[in-house]
Amino acid sequence: MSTTLNSLPGLSSLYAAISGSSGTTASLLGAIYNTGTTGVSLGSQNPITALTNAETNQTQDIKATAAEPAVQRAITAFTKAVQTATSPQQLLSNPAVMQVLMTANGLADQIPYTALAQKTLLSNVNTPTSLANQLTDTRWKPVVQTYDFANKGLSVIQNPSVISTITNAYAEITWRNSLNAATPGLSNALTFVANAKTATQVDQILGDPTLRSVVTTTLGIPLQIAFQPLEAQQKAITSQLDITKLQDPKFVQQFAQRYLIAMAKSASTSSTAQPSMTALAVQAQGLVV
Repeated sequence: MSTTLNSLPGLSSLYAAISGSSGTTASLLGAIYNTGTTGVSLGSQNPITALTNAETNQTQDIKATAAEPAVQRAITAFTKAVQTATSPQQLLSNPAVMQVLMTANGLADQIPYTALAQKTLLSNVNTPTSLANQLTDTRWKPVVQTYDFANKGLSVIQNPSVISTITNAYAEITWRNSLNAATPGLSNALTFVANAKTATQVDQILGDPTLRSVVTTTLGIPLQIAFQPLEAQQKAITSQLDITKLQDPKFVQQFAQRYLIAMAKSASTSSTAQPSMTALAVQAQGLVV
């Protein structure tokens, strides 16, 4: 099982610097992190080093996070509730269940919208007019398909292996949250590296919050583009990004590095010590169980 788990010309020259000259990259990072002869260090880890370390130590770090008392309590409450539930409606009305289930499936930002979440999860994905098929947020449909509460009741989620997958994913997302506290955007970068190859069309980037955040941030596309017609959003990306290159692991890794550098630069110029992070930093597409 796996977790399935976004000026315009200026970033093009930045990419050229990263891919073509390690010295130039070091200079750029030095400027951002004030590691030269002047300025005050931000005390943050070099984002490219942070990405490498996170990729290398991911398994052991997630295990350590899963052993933390708060995480253990959340997992225990979730497991007990799932095992003793008598109906999907009862299960999904439990806040402890929704906390773990939604977080593990990359929908933590939707937890406050209790009624919408419950109605969507209970909808029948086989019905074209169901809520799962109507929502523009593409994260919902695969989650609804996975658990299929409408047709299979509790049979999927009460499977011990599925419970294990969910709780493991919850621990991973919790770990990712901690990464963002030290290195803004690091969780998004990890998800992008893992999932970029699944995007073969620009609409798949626009429809996935994490891919959209990494791509638009890296390319310097302002958030306000979301209020523009779809065609304008598509052109803003395709005019600067050859989407076929997302099939190249080396390109994807370099693009993720560009994103982290952009995030670090934004954080270093922020008027506050800690940048405002949104739920996009921890979102993944969901679970395959």
